[in-house]
Amino acid sequence: MNSTSRVLELGSPIGATRPGVPPWRFRLQGSDTTWAIAFLIPYLAVFAAFVVYPAVFGLWMGHDPALYDGLFSDPQYLTMVVNTLVFTAIGVNVQMFLAFLLSGFFMSRNWWIRSLLAIYLIPWALPALTAFVSIHYMTVSQYGLLDSLWRELTGEDGPMFLVSRSLATTANILSYIWKWMPFWTLIFIAARMAIPQDIYEAAEIDGASGWRKLVHVTFPLIANVYLVSTLLFTIWTIGDFPTVYFVSSGAPARQTDVLATYGFHMAFDFGYPNRGVAAMMSALPVLIPAVLLLMRRIRVTGVQL
Repeated sequence: MNSTSRVLELGSPIGATRPGVPPWRFRLQGSDTTWAIAFLIPYLAVFAAFVVYPAVFGLWMGHDPALYDGLFSDPQYLTMVVNTLVFTAIGVNVQMFLAFLLSGFFMSRNWWIRSLLAIYLIPWALPALTAFVSIHYMTVSQYGLLDSLWRELTGEDGPMFLVSRSLATTANILSYIWKWMPFWTLIFIAARMAIPQDIYEAAEIDGASGWRKLVHVTFPLIANVYLVSTLLFTIWTIGDFPTVYFVSSGAPARQTDVLATYGFHMAFDFGYPNRGVAAMMSALPVLIPAVLLLMRRIRVTGVQL
């Protein structure tokens, strides 16, 4: 019996597997099991305390059907639903499309474009509170930066962005795009870098121009990344709270609130925490299909988490 057979007979060390057995099927033995459990318990405790418990408690708080009867009969709630859909649809799709286009621009090897990329990433690196509060004070009244500049340039009063519902909604969406678009641009840059250069060379030999390579080569090859990123970002955006809360603060007269800020005000300002939780849970009919589609897409495309 050779040494390899003796090792397999006595028990494989950590990381070793028997022939024909998948690597993830090996079993820990003796003290290895004890140490594995010891290292796993803290993570399980944190997961249970900060993920499982809040989710279960939130479901329990919003389980009463009477809460949803009250929500659906509230005209303000219907306005928040429309605001959330508009904020999500425009914020996600415009952001993804622009990030995809800009990722091609920043793929250039020119030194000044690389320097511009570093500046472009600054909004993403800034804390959300700092960025959005700054934008709020730029647009909050006739004394804000934008209205003051408008008055200096035209001699007339500015539009007072947060007094108009349409302008305040636009400010929320543009702020959201400005803050998070650099992140998704980096994702698409990484996806583009994974495309073999030989494919582009073959396309050039076939006479493909820049736009044709973009449409017929680049986008089809990173379409899965684009779709998964869009689904993931949609899930994030539906529950986004800081943007609307700090940029427009729901102005004018709570007409630009979304479900996240509506739920917050219900829970903490008006003393109806159950109704606030129910407001966010009412988005589950949209969130659950998006999550299932995201999981299915990841499984079909072979992406391993």
